[in-house]
Amino acid sequence: MSAAAKRRGLLVLLISTFFAWAGFFMIIPMLSVHYVDGLGWTAGAVGLVLAARQFFQQGLTPFSGVLADRLGAKPLIAFGMLVRAVGFAAMAFAGTYGLLMAAAIVSAVGGALFESPRSAAVAALTDERERSSYFAKMGVVGGLGITAGTQLGALLLEVDFRLVALVSAATYVLIFVVTLLWLPAVQIAEKGGPFRGLNLAFRDRPFLTYTGFMGGHQFMAAQFSITLPLMATAIAGNPSAVAWVYAVNSIIAVVLGYPVPRLAERRLGAPRALIVGVLATAAGLVLIGFSRDTISLLLAVVVYSMGLVLARPSEQTVAAGLANPVALGSYFGVAALAVAFGGGLGSYAGGLLYDLGSRLGLPSLPWLIFAMIGLIAASGLWWTLLGPGTTAAGNATSLRGRPKGAG
Repeated sequence: MSAAAKRRGLLVLLISTFFAWAGFFMIIPMLSVHYVDGLGWTAGAVGLVLAARQFFQQGLTPFSGVLADRLGAKPLIAFGMLVRAVGFAAMAFAGTYGLLMAAAIVSAVGGALFESPRSAAVAALTDERERSSYFAKMGVVGGLGITAGTQLGALLLEVDFRLVALVSAATYVLIFVVTLLWLPAVQIAEKGGPFRGLNLAFRDRPFLTYTGFMGGHQFMAAQFSITLPLMATAIAGNPSAVAWVYAVNSIIAVVLGYPVPRLAERRLGAPRALIVGVLATAAGLVLIGFSRDTISLLLAVVVYSMGLVLARPSEQTVAAGLANPVALGSYFGVAALAVAFGGGLGSYAGGLLYDLGSRLGLPSLPWLIFAMIGLIAASGLWWTLLGPGTTAAGNATSLRGRPKGAG
């Protein structure tokens, strides 16, 4: 592929990242506000919907990785965006729990189709020197998307929740068109048997251990969409506080999302930067749990957001370095299982623990549990990436020197 085609492909992926984050955060945080505060559903019930969406999306991602290895990234990304649009549009008419769950699962299938092919396409279109920089740029663009999406979602929610869902779906239709017209065909794997990549990934013990401990961080990150909006609404007394919280997160992501991860990776290396990010995320959750006014909550969100900003690009860089390059789609698909199990459990357990803390009169309890899970994850990542016998991973170097087909 020519250098110009690669640049065009990376630009299309940046554009899709902006609109995908905008469309997602336009509606997902508003689900808990609309159904819990607006319609009186329990946080646990909405948390189960979010958990099912997350579990189905990331649980199916390994299979989309296999398809991407076989078909290339473009058709999977394009079709996935279209399916996600159908799922979010259906939420506009989800007046019962069953319909909401069904719409969430359809949107999850769409996300499963495009998520790992998009990450694998980035890895295929970049070399090791520029990869961490590009993932950091994606974090900044994603932060801009979160800003636009949450602000517009909060504004549209005051008019009608159906409008939130339909506008969110429209963003994915736009990505579908842009991808179809301008994303070049990206080959992300060498030819082989249909399940060769999954066999390699599931026999790669260091990669699987890394994926398992990243589930703890995804558990904490899931609170961004379920318990954090509820906490913000409870403290401030109105749903508009959700937009304030996401605005703070977005400012951190946009202003610091590129320089801070780049500086941390240069000084510490990607694995250490990732571990520091996980620890900062846990610290932010503790501070959120002890917030009792809007100012202290927003300050806690700053710490939480700094953790996410540090961890996200480093997570992708470390995963790309650990992955076998003969099957990038399958490896990124397996890596997404951290979000399936960690994020899915975080959404469901987060809602249940929030309800439990409210019933017991212990509002800080769930947040302390979230942070403890983060500490366990950080300890496991340190042992996996920096412990004895892990010099390659610890120095964040690529494992591309392995024989092809090695696990």
